[in-house]
Amino acid sequence: MTEAILSIGTEEHDPLSFFYSQSSKGVIDLYGRAIEFPESSKWINVERPLTLADLKGYVVLLDFWTYCCINCIHVIPDLKWLEKKYEDSPFVVIGVHSAKFENEHDERNIRAAVQRYEIQHPVVIDNDYFLWERYVIRAWPSYVLIGPDGKILSKISGEGKREYLSHEISKALEEGKRKGVLSEKRIPVKLELTKSESNLSFPGKIAFGDGENLFISDTNNDRILLTELSTPFVAKAIDQIGSGQTGLEDGPFENARLNKPQGIVYSNGRLYVADTENHALRIADMNQRYLSTLSGDGFQDNDWNYNGDASKARLNSPWDLQTDGRFLYIAMAGMHQIWRLDLENNTISAFAGSGVENIGDGHLKDANFAQPSGLFLDRNSLYVADSEVSAIRFIDLEAGTAQTVAGSGLFSFGYVDGILKRSLFQHPIGIHGEGRFLYVADTYNHAIRKIDLGIRRVETVIKNLREGTCTLNGDKCSSLGLFEPNDVKFHKGLLYIADTNNHLIRVFDGTELKELVIESQEKWT
Repeated sequence: MTEAILSIGTEEHDPLSFFYSQSSKGVIDLYGRAIEFPESSKWINVERPLTLADLKGYVVLLDFWTYCCINCIHVIPDLKWLEKKYEDSPFVVIGVHSAKFENEHDERNIRAAVQRYEIQHPVVIDNDYFLWERYVIRAWPSYVLIGPDGKILSKISGEGKREYLSHEISKALEEGKRKGVLSEKRIPVKLELTKSESNLSFPGKIAFGDGENLFISDTNNDRILLTELSTPFVAKAIDQIGSGQTGLEDGPFENARLNKPQGIVYSNGRLYVADTENHALRIADMNQRYLSTLSGDGFQDNDWNYNGDASKARLNSPWDLQTDGRFLYIAMAGMHQIWRLDLENNTISAFAGSGVENIGDGHLKDANFAQPSGLFLDRNSLYVADSEVSAIRFIDLEAGTAQTVAGSGLFSFGYVDGILKRSLFQHPIGIHGEGRFLYVADTYNHAIRKIDLGIRRVETVIKNLREGTCTLNGDKCSSLGLFEPNDVKFHKGLLYIADTNNHLIRVFDGTELKELVIESQEKWT
């Protein structure tokens, strides 16, 4: 059996370390048999809860994941590849969702993540860490392979295990066939697909261009929508970057292809795009209506010290962008770094962060970040929404140092306003600023927060109540609350918000939260 290993592409689950120091009572022998799923567990993508009896005769891959984790996101294509390869065999992936953040315990939120990442296998919600503890899991993602006779065959952690898992699955299927124990029955899979009334699908980021132009990263539709505000609350779709089909293809807007784009930033007639699941940076010439690739080739890499030709670089989940016209700053979420592309010389390099997933201040190369997902550039100050440490960070571009504005660690999160050094956020993904104020899309708190850098305090602008309403200083402002907002932009006294899981762009005028009505031309619906 392969013992669990902590390697590149994992995140250790420190808060549950007490599981491993306690008595081993109740923890299975990892050379023994799989254990039954708890009867009380909630399931997704199945007609009814599964039992080990349902899985008899199947080779089963348990994938321990949590939906915030970039490493878990990276392995989803591997799981889909395995499912495709063995689609005619008695093989099934079962996702075991063992949450890191408090927000990730909410069944509604997990169901949204399953749809967002287009997961089509059964998922069991392991909120009490029952399976995590008994399989002695120590990192996300981790896998346990179970044979058709219910015996545990192997256990391993981390990214990049596609070929290893494929080899082990093939062996298990061959052995099961030799013994005549493979099943011909069907696993009762039933996908839960919710049709949104919006034309958007999990919009990730927004950016303003010339005049009243508003760009929207329509992430799960694999496109960038260009709109023009006719009023602060009504926009007309006037163009689309990308055909809406998944892929990595340059060309005229209507033929080009993207793969789950996130961060966007406009400068001098060009829109720069973080083409996240292509692990690429794209550039859209708005005059020529042509999309081309600046950096990345569709393959993920982990060269934390790259410094060279941008066209030859391989990237790792670029999530957000900012530019001063000369340099393009990149939140390289998958490498826990900030990168910088010199637009004049077409060179790219790791700019800030050691690559170690953590929080740490100091000189840029020595500092630590953790899945940075939002950027805001204000002259020589680059602010970072550092998601996995629930922190707001600050890079002084002149001094070459990184500092922490709020936040303290991988497992330090919550919801606390007031004095900045005591404030708590929960997995913030978006950030923008105006004057001495920073506006934060505090994603897992379903809130918009404001940091006053002058008096160093945090206050809530918009917060959701449990029943789904939204409040401003205690007053109701919308019957539909925010649902994991991923971005916020300040524009002419208003806040524009990518309300990601509601599939909407929202506008807040200080007293009321409204939906941005997008009047779509037929070909862009």
